[in-house]
Amino acid sequence: MNIRIGQGLDVHAFTPGDHVMLGGVRISHHRGVAGHSDGDVVLHALCDALLGALALGDIGMHFPPGDEQWRDADSRDLLRRVVALLVERGWRIGNVDLTVACEEPRLSPHVPAMRKVIAEILEISEGHVSVKATTTEQLGFCGRGEGIAAMAVALIHTG
Repeated sequence: MNIRIGQGLDVHAFTPGDHVMLGGVRISHHRGVAGHSDGDVVLHALCDALLGALALGDIGMHFPPGDEQWRDADSRDLLRRVVALLVERGWRIGNVDLTVACEEPRLSPHVPAMRKVIAEILEISEGHVSVKATTTEQLGFCGRGEGIAAMAVALIHTG
């Protein structure tokens, strides 16, 4: 069996709005995020982790922000496309581990829904999807409430 690991990171600034998309879940919030697509940092970081494990570049290479066909794109669809690339090449997803860094919104009530959505898209069990949230102790852009970040690690394998 061949095994590969990839990691991803995504960051978006807060903007005026009424919700954020995180892990494929719409979360009511007094602000939105800036982005060409729906700005889902969790799914974007996960796309980068999977693409990295495949050595296929990053999300910007596959879904360029300057390309209008991706404007307001649903990040769940972007992740589905990345999963299709993985499957076409004979790989399977073993597990994923995601961390979201923000002071707000409070994410713990939404983690089960995020795990469910991600597991469905990846076609793996929820037990193979970890979603965690942390603050940055009021340090940096996340700590100042200027934006939100997500990190992802993915293990893929053949056989």
